Amino acid sequence: MKASEKVEFEAALWVVRLERALTAAEQDEFLDWLGADLRHGEELTRQKAGWTRLDLLADWRPIHGARPNRDLLAPPPRGVVSRWRRHAAWFIPGALAAAAAVVLGVFLARPGNPSDATAMAIAPGQIALIERRTLEDGSVIELNRGAELRVNFSAGERHIELSRGEAHFQVAKDPKRPFTVRAGTVTVRAVGTAFNVQRRTASVDVVVTEGTVDVRTPKPAHTGEREAAEAARVEAGHRCVVSLAPDSPLAVVVVTPEDTARLLAWQPTVLDFAEAPLSAIIAEFNRRNAPFQITVDDPSLADLPLSASLRSDNVEGFLRLLEGGFGLEVERSGNVISLHRPRRK
Repeated sequence: MKASEKVEFEAALWVVRLERALTAAEQDEFLDWLGADLRHGEELTRQKAGWTRLDLLADWRPIHGARPNRDLLAPPPRGVVSRWRRHAAWFIPGALAAAAAVVLGVFLARPGNPSDATAMAIAPGQIALIERRTLEDGSVIELNRGAELRVNFSAGERHIELSRGEAHFQVAKDPKRPFTVRAGTVTVRAVGTAFNVQRRTASVDVVVTEGTVDVRTPKPAHTGEREAAEAARVEAGHRCVVSLAPDSPLAVVVVTPEDTARLLAWQPTVLDFAEAPLSAIIAEFNRRNAPFQITVDDPSLADLPLSASLRSDNVEGFLRLLEGGFGLEVERSGNVISLHRPRRK
């Protein structure tokens, strides 16, 4: 099979899977495939458009007439939003057909690729994507923007030192080599599970999404005594906030699925919008990409309809989409990004 045929075949398979909705594992696989080659996003767009256009055949039955309607697959009249348009990935005016690869795949680093650092490189002042690393044991780490860590694997232990920021860990099971994450004086220990660790100035926040972890922190010892440690077992659906102040107890609380989704909203996913107002799309990007915030200084832009499939952390691709497709201007001031119509000179 030729390389081009292989891409077409894989894209067609993903269209079918997307129609029935992806599992969590398939979503990760889809993002990996999408970022592996710029052609993948382009071919997915083409296959998806063809697939959704065929849905229109459901509107014709033999009882409707002896002959098929030759205009059935014709583009809908202006102002009419068809089911095809609602589901297709890209139907935006102007030069946005070429932008599909930008929003769907450009700058998406390949997990586990040694060249990830190069792939993630981005111009100063621009917002990078969330970094994803696959370790030698198969564990996967997603690093929120600004996070820094060191990996130290030995024959008997897998150790991570989180020196700054926030990261989510999907740990490959290996009972003979415990997996530990150290953030300051706090240590999180797991065998095979998934959890999120955020290191703040005055505390460490641990959220467990799968399995169980042990959280430990030093306990002040009296003169002549051996250093003690306070420990807590944290199960899936629970959160442990460890204050770094002396003599502060570990606090383990239940978190609802809604709270977990809010706490982990920074993790990348693919967002599908169909004729959604620009204000709603911006609100979703702001929720997922704090502290970066996009603002619109022209109220008339708030209801601008947009149909697109966007990676949630690809803020730069989203901005280029608005610049190239709608002619909007982008201004940056620190973490605030302002959108407005071109100003008269």
